[in-house]
Amino acid sequence: MKSESIRPITAEYEEYLRDESRTIGRAETISFPKTKAEIAEILKQMNRQGICVTIQGSRTGLAAAAVPNGGHVMNLSRMDHVTACRFDEKDGHFYFTVEPGVLLSELRKMIHQKRFDTEGWSEASMKDYVAFCRAEEQFFTPDPTEASASIGGMTNCNASGARSFHYGSVRAYISGIEIVLMDGDSISIRRGEHFAQGRKGVLQTDSGRMIEIPIPTYEMPKTKNASGYYAAEGMDLIDLFIGADGTLGVISAIEIQLLPLPQIIWGVTAFFDEEGKALRYVRLLRGETLEECPKQYHVSAISAEFFNGDALEILRQQKKTNSAFAQIHDIPPEYQTAIYVELHGEQEQEVTGRLLELGEMIEAVGGDAADTWVAKSQTDLDRLMFFRHAIPECVNMLIDRRKKKDPSITKLGTDMAVPDTALEEIAQMYRRMLHQRGLQSAIWGHVGNNHLHVNILPNDAREYAEGKALYREWARIISEKGGAVSAEHGVGKIKAEFLKVMYGEEAIGQMRRLKKAFDPRYLLNVGNMFSKEEAAQ
Repeated sequence: MKSESIRPITAEYEEYLRDESRTIGRAETISFPKTKAEIAEILKQMNRQGICVTIQGSRTGLAAAAVPNGGHVMNLSRMDHVTACRFDEKDGHFYFTVEPGVLLSELRKMIHQKRFDTEGWSEASMKDYVAFCRAEEQFFTPDPTEASASIGGMTNCNASGARSFHYGSVRAYISGIEIVLMDGDSISIRRGEHFAQGRKGVLQTDSGRMIEIPIPTYEMPKTKNASGYYAAEGMDLIDLFIGADGTLGVISAIEIQLLPLPQIIWGVTAFFDEEGKALRYVRLLRGETLEECPKQYHVSAISAEFFNGDALEILRQQKKTNSAFAQIHDIPPEYQTAIYVELHGEQEQEVTGRLLELGEMIEAVGGDAADTWVAKSQTDLDRLMFFRHAIPECVNMLIDRRKKKDPSITKLGTDMAVPDTALEEIAQMYRRMLHQRGLQSAIWGHVGNNHLHVNILPNDAREYAEGKALYREWARIISEKGGAVSAEHGVGKIKAEFLKVMYGEEAIGQMRRLKKAFDPRYLLNVGNMFSKEEAAQ
C-alpha cells in the first residue's frame, strides 16, 4: 500500500465528517481505496494499530452511519465500476456486479441507455451483456428518495423507498456480496448457498478460516424493517450483511438483480380535505374493505405515498418565493392530505381500468375523484416525481435556515413502521402529541407500508430537546405495538438508543456477540447500532 493512501484530515476533507443527517463527527485520517486489495491493506493496518474505521459511500444517509467517531474514515466513492453481467437461464433475470461506490442515479442511467464501461469484463460477462442489450428494458426496483445514494450504502441500511409497497426492499434484489473483514480477510457469499442451522451459522473466509456465527434469537417485527441485524431460524447467511450498518465488514462488491421494466407507468396523486379520508383510501388500496365500502379492490398499486397538510403548506410557501419550485402545480388550500399512487402494467386498457377503480375508491371514502393529478406521459410523471421530492427538500431548506441561528439544532426525522392495524391510531397519536407540545412538523412517507416519516422542525434548542424526548416516547409506543424503530434508513448512530427500546438489553447483547464473530476488537463503524463501550460488554 502506498503511503499516500492514508491522508490526514485537513480542511480539504472536512465535508467527510458529516452526512445528510446534519450530524458532524471527527476523525484523524481518511482514505479513498479503489480496489478490494487496497481496502484489505488499509483495514489490516488499522486493525494492527487498534484504530477505529468508519465506512462511507455517498453520505446520503439520515442515521449518521457514515459520521466518524474518531479514527479513520474509509470513503468508497472511487470504487464506482460495474464489473460483470450475468444472465440466469433458470429464472430469466439479468444480474450485474457493482462496486459499492456506484450511485443509484448512475446505475439507472447505464441500465436505461444499455451503456456500460466493459473494460476488463470476462468473456462470459460480455456474452450476457450482448443479450442484455438486445433484451427488453430492465430496471433496478429499489427507489429511495435520494437517487445519489450509493449501492453500498443502500445495502448497508437495507434501503427501500416508494416502490417497496409492491417490490420490497433492496434485500430481495441482492444475490451476492463480497465482504472484507477488519483483519483484511474476506468472504464471498451467494444467496441460496449458505444457511444457518437453527440459530447457528458457519462461514468460511477466502483464506480458509471458519467463522462460527451466533444468530440472535429475537423475533423481528412483522413490518417493514431495517432495525438491527437480520435474524431468523435457518436464515440465508447473506442476509447478515444486508442492513448491518457496515458493522460486520466492508462490502467491496454486490451482485444485484434486475427486472423487466413495465411497458406502462402512470402516477396518480389524489388530494383529500381530511386526513382520515386519505387513510381509509389507503386501506382500500391494500385490498381491505370498509363499513362504508364493502367492495374489495385489487388495483395492485406499486407505491402509496403520503403527504400531510403541514408538508403541503411548507411547499406552498416555498413555491411563492422560490422559483426552483415553479413547475409544481398550484396546491389549493382545501387540499389537506395527498396520496401518490403508482401503477405499472403492460396494456393501457388494463391500467386504465385500475385508474377508474382508484376514482371509485376516492369517492367511496368521501373524496372527489376530480381532485387528482394524473401523469401518463414521462413529462407529467417527472413533474409528479418532482413534487414528491420537493417536499423533503423544502423541509431541509427550512431547517438549514434555522440552524444558522442555532447550530445546535437539526431536523428530527422518524423512520418507524407499524402493523396494518395500527396505522390510523399512530397517525392520530403523532398529530395529538405534536399539537400538545406546540412543535412544528411535516409528515410524509410510505403509507402503504404504514411507514410515515415524522419530521419535527425545532426553532431552538428547547424545542429540539422537546422533540428528542417525543421521539423516544414514540419509539417505546411503536415497539409495544410490534413496530420497527427504523424501517429503511438503518439504525446508524442516531437511533442506537431506540434499538435497545425495541429489542431489549438481552437482544443487544446477542447483537454484540454477533459483531464480535466478525470484528473481535469492535473497530468497525463504532457507534452504529451500539457504542464501542457497549459492544465490549
